[in-house]
Amino acid sequence: MRTLTLLAALALSGTAAAQPILTPKPAPQPKINGPEVYGARPGRPFLYRIPSTGERPMRFSAAGLPKELKLDAATGIISGAAPAKRGEYRVTLSAANARGKAARRFRIVVGDTLALTPPMGWNDWYTHYDRITDRLMRQAADAMLASGMADFGYQYVNIDDCWMVKPGSTVAELGGDPRTADGSIRPNGRFPDMKALTAYIHAKGLKAGLYTSPGPLTCARFAGSYQHEEQDARCFAEWGFDFLKYDLCSYRSIDKRTTVEADRKPYELMGSILPKLNRDVVFNLCQYGRSEVWKWGGEVGGNCWRTTGDLGLEKSTRLPAFYSIGFKNAAAWEYAAPGKWNDPDYILIGTVGDASKSSAPPVKTSLTAEEQYSYMSMWALMAAPLFYSGDMGTLDEFTLNVLCNAEVIEVDQDALGKQARIVRRTDDEFILAKPMADGSLAVGLFNLADNEREVAVSWQDLGIEGRRRARDVWRQKDTGAVAGQYKALLPPHGVALARLFR
Repeated sequence: MRTLTLLAALALSGTAAAQPILTPKPAPQPKINGPEVYGARPGRPFLYRIPSTGERPMRFSAAGLPKELKLDAATGIISGAAPAKRGEYRVTLSAANARGKAARRFRIVVGDTLALTPPMGWNDWYTHYDRITDRLMRQAADAMLASGMADFGYQYVNIDDCWMVKPGSTVAELGGDPRTADGSIRPNGRFPDMKALTAYIHAKGLKAGLYTSPGPLTCARFAGSYQHEEQDARCFAEWGFDFLKYDLCSYRSIDKRTTVEADRKPYELMGSILPKLNRDVVFNLCQYGRSEVWKWGGEVGGNCWRTTGDLGLEKSTRLPAFYSIGFKNAAAWEYAAPGKWNDPDYILIGTVGDASKSSAPPVKTSLTAEEQYSYMSMWALMAAPLFYSGDMGTLDEFTLNVLCNAEVIEVDQDALGKQARIVRRTDDEFILAKPMADGSLAVGLFNLADNEREVAVSWQDLGIEGRRRARDVWRQKDTGAVAGQYKALLPPHGVALARLFR
């Protein structure tokens, strides 16, 4: 039986659109993908599914795995509890099938820092809005495996707003008391058993994420966590959630001050609670870049923080909206580091909803193929969390070729943890350069013009010397040795994503 990967996903959605596919199809031989480093807190539950492409069945092994952890050789799922002793554990992951073998080094760092590389996964918001249900979340988890996304490192399956009770709602399954007599938060009728939902997701080797607000109500007017912060956090951990998106929303009506202190306060509170829980919970600050959050988000316990408003509500100008969001996020490049990531919001391609008309059904993106490659390239160079928010039930070959290019993801997931710096930005071009752990340099040349044009960057601008081996990251092939400059002839809104090796 072969693993379902990019082409197999067509069975989920029918014929793919006729768009240029740049990503080579995965080889039948095993290839281990994903990050080379993983952070965990001492003694907390540990779950990691080894991302690997290639024909199935496949057998996995892990040399040097701490004794507290166990590996399921058939599924590649590592589980157990992180070692109690802090430190770095060096492991060699291996995968074998009838076509060959692959091995990869993997470091488990037990300490205080989670998300040593940017988190990757799916969030329901821009597809399902207030229609989200337990069934849809389970279907998304199924699709993450069936489509092959999990084999490239996508692992979080995250519920956004609207899972709680909506005070005053006339819809029977959404209304009722938002809390029990002892103050515990109640899911609405569309989520009958949160523990069973996370258990379903975890059984696949994936992780589950949740959403709430520090205010009394969420952005969609469902029950928030105001004055129940610790009680809710402990409940989320007991349910089994691994990620928390904390959206400012109605908290602004509680504290109307426009100061850094006021903007920090609710996040400091939740950030002090999460590390004390009995499981690791990645903390995502969603407060739209207020008070230059990138300067203090890590200090309050954040692992990633939104640097802008919602991408889905950003207005397009001459360029699609993701460009303006990306430009703002790119400007905070100096503040990113392992466990502390600038978050420019989700990847909105494929079949996706309209946040300004959330009741309307999702439709095919209006972005051109070149714009979608530029979008993914920019997010990877910016070491952004990679969360797809389109419809997991209608994934097509082109969308998966954008989301699931192992070498593009490798740029994002690089263990050095550097965000690309802005080399140049004009009306017609945008250039980013990201240093990589192996000494190479990832470079993105973006054509912002509405016509074909050549974009070039000099070695002086990049701060490098000598001849470099250039590799086309999207096509996954070397393009020869270059010296002095790197250049590319690009279509309108196109991109060249390259790695320059010594």
